[in-house]
Amino acid sequence: MKAEPVTPPATLMRRSFLASVTTTGIAGTVASRSSPGEELASEHATRDEPDTMREKLLACLGGPWPQAGPLDMHREDATEEEGYRRERISYLVEPHERVAAWLLVPQGVDSRHPAPGICVWHQHAGQYDVGKDEPAGVRAPNDGTMHMTGVALAREGYVVLCPDAAGFGERNRPPHPGAAHRTQGRDLEHFLFGMYVAAGKSLAWKNILDMRRAVDCLASCPEVLSDQLGCYGHSMGSTHTWLLGPWEPRLKALVGNCCMPTYAAMERTNLIHCFPNYVPGWRQYGDLPDIVALTAPRPLHLNFGELDDGSPIEEVRAAMPRIADAYAAQNAADQFTFFIEPGTGHVLSDAMWSHTQQHFARYLARAPR
Repeated sequence: MKAEPVTPPATLMRRSFLASVTTTGIAGTVASRSSPGEELASEHATRDEPDTMREKLLACLGGPWPQAGPLDMHREDATEEEGYRRERISYLVEPHERVAAWLLVPQGVDSRHPAPGICVWHQHAGQYDVGKDEPAGVRAPNDGTMHMTGVALAREGYVVLCPDAAGFGERNRPPHPGAAHRTQGRDLEHFLFGMYVAAGKSLAWKNILDMRRAVDCLASCPEVLSDQLGCYGHSMGSTHTWLLGPWEPRLKALVGNCCMPTYAAMERTNLIHCFPNYVPGWRQYGDLPDIVALTAPRPLHLNFGELDDGSPIEEVRAAMPRIADAYAAQNAADQFTFFIEPGTGHVLSDAMWSHTQQHFARYLARAPR
């Protein structure tokens, strides 16, 4: 079955893919040397080798990952939808922490006819109670069908896993229910960030740990080709994509939509961002694009809106050659691509979605239909 395109509301539609200026290639989007983003390109003129940078990043995030225990995955209620089946599942991310997720299985896909799998990380948007429900097509109170991307990918033939991030969806609840303060929503997010920092770690460390378990879960499903895995995320989900990239070699294709801020841009514009973007001590070694670059040589595509004030475009443009150089150094120059859509903000446009589809079609085997 052919996938239904994810179509943003008409008020958010922008220029078509063919009408956009030369923004599909690396050379066409590099900022001039006089741009405010020049500081990003020159602030850290040299870098250690990737393995050394990865060691430094792990130390800043919070140290080594714990040894993975049993997933103990439970497959629960299932609902038949048009073109796919949606199942509620749960699994262990840590020995005493069980999380819920939606698993979307396309029609015609089963253990005898497995398909590639894609993890979809949900956005933030202050939607603490929504989480996984939006990409899985259950509900989207603010953006209609724009970010029901798990559904769109399932209808293209991919098995899709949509988990809740820490503090969102079914995880938007007090960590200690009997305590005096009913900590939820933004307060819970602040609480989690602060307690992980106090423990010498970071919320980014926890997010990565949880995402690695999500990949474990998806790879374990009998309907999934475990050597054909990818991930996608919008906004905070994009941050999660490039945070996970350096640590998950099983991912054969990664796409981040509309989020790659930089510390340089945050400082220049007084920008406050989502907590996963703050890695304690990392700025002594580099900026956030230097984390993105550690995904090399695995295939990565990034989409941006020129007017997205959450990822100021001057610094984004300055960062693209930096990431491209990291890929070229590993003989994988063609594995990194990006797209900047003119006149567009923090959305998933038709053009952005087209690039996303093309990236997964290029690097993940198609399911038999």
